[in-house]
Order: sequence, then C-alpha cells, then structure tokens
Amino acid sequence: MTPRPRYFRVLLTFARNSLVRAMTFRANFLIECVTSLSFVFLNLGFFILIFQYTSSIGRGTGWGKYEYFVFLATFQMINSLIEAFFMPNAEEFSELVRTGELDFALMKPIDTQFLISMAKFNWSSMTNFLFALLLLGYSLLRLDYVPGVAEILLYPFYILSGVAILYSLMITLAATTVWLGRNQSIYDFWFYITIFSRYPLEIYSGPFGTPIRILFTFILPVLVVVNVPARLLAKPLEPGEWRLAAFALVATAVSLVASRWLFKRALESYRSASS
Repeated sequence: MTPRPRYFRVLLTFARNSLVRAMTFRANFLIECVTSLSFVFLNLGFFILIFQYTSSIGRGTGWGKYEYFVFLATFQMINSLIEAFFMPNAEEFSELVRTGELDFALMKPIDTQFLISMAKFNWSSMTNFLFALLLLGYSLLRLDYVPGVAEILLYPFYILSGVAILYSLMITLAATTVWLGRNQSIYDFWFYITIFSRYPLEIYSGPFGTPIRILFTFILPVLVVVNVPARLLAKPLEPGEWRLAAFALVATAVSLVASRWLFKRALESYRSASS
C-alpha cells in the first residue's frame, strides 16, 4: 500500500526547490523583483496623483487617501500571493496537456490538483507582498479609525479567503484547457475579470455600475476578495457590510468546491499522450 504523502513537507520541498532555481540566476531574480516592484510604485503614484485633486473615492462615505491605501495594500498582498504560488503553475498547465506531460503528474501518488497548483513558486512576487505590508502599516498609522481586535484577527483570514476565491477562478480557467486545447487567451480573461476587484464597491453604482456590482459580487465574487478585508481595517463596518463578510465565506466555500468538481471532470475528459 502506497503511504499517504505528507502534503506540508511536499509543499516545503517545492518552495525550497523553487528558491534554489531562483538563486541560481541571482541577477535575473533581482531584475524580476525590481520589475515587479516598479508596477506597484507606478500604481501607487497614480493614486497619489488622484488624491491631489479629490479627498475621497466613491460615493457616500467614500474612501479617503489612507483608507484607500489600506485597500491598495490589501489588493497587492492578495495579488502577490496569487502570482507567487499559483499563476506560474496555472500558466504551465496548458503545456502539460498539449505535450502529454500531464500523464506523469497523474501517475504520481499525490493529489493531482495539489501537484499542478503548487509545483513552482515565483519568489520574486513576494517583494510586492513585503512592500504591501509596509504600505498597510504606514496607512493604518495615518488613519483616524483604529480597528478592534476582532477586525485585526479576521483580516488575515479574509486575505486567505480572497486568495482562495481567485485561485478557484484561476484553476477553473486552467482546467478548461483540457477541452479547449492550447488557449492562452484564458489568462487574458483572468485579468479582465480580476481588474474589477482593484476598486471599492462604491464606484460601481448607477445604471452601468450596479449590474457590474451584482454580477461580480454574487455570480463571480471577485468584488468581495479585496473589499471585505480592506473594510475590516480601514473603516467601521456597517450591518450590511457584515452580511457581505458572511457572504464572502459562503462564496469561498462554493468557489473551492465548484473549482474542485470542474478540475476532476476535466481530468476525466483528458486523453493521455499514450491513448
């Protein structure tokens, strides 16, 4: 009987191997870190420029400068985790299907989705995570609002919840490669969808914004990914926003179950290179 793999130990092995590969070419790793950070600085500079002409973003209470920087830091943390742990593997999945190398993954005595999702880490993306932590700490010090103990403890939990929702969407899009063949446009679709998560819910109002808010909150729940954890730290949650936080947990569970089901259906439809 094949012994059950210790997934945490396997995960650490994947992480160590990826770090060794990255450090083999240190100059390239440093260039990737600088390039990754440059996009973050440009994005931050853009919103610094915007707040020179307005005091808040969104209708009603809106998001002030440092409240929005909490939002931006939250987005960067979630996005950097996705880019570090899952995106390199999802991008490679179509090549595994096309070349037939997925056969070797299926033969290994370990869960295929775990192996496909976690085989490679992109450590350079973690520089964005560290910068986001610094931006978050600085912004919290400049806020008038002080979050309570419950909000602080819930914040990392909802960060992981947001990562789980975006991972579910990514692995679902990757799994469709089994039926669609080599289709790199699915990653364009990924960016088109997740771009909506970069902005607060308040901006999605009116005859055009309201349908977008409903679609990307209750059908494809990308709007809860950043909005819920950022609100926990940036401003007091109103009763309706606590309901949104509860819905985020439901959306996380449904997303993970649905993506798992679709991934398994995709593997059942896969025809190996030897067939």
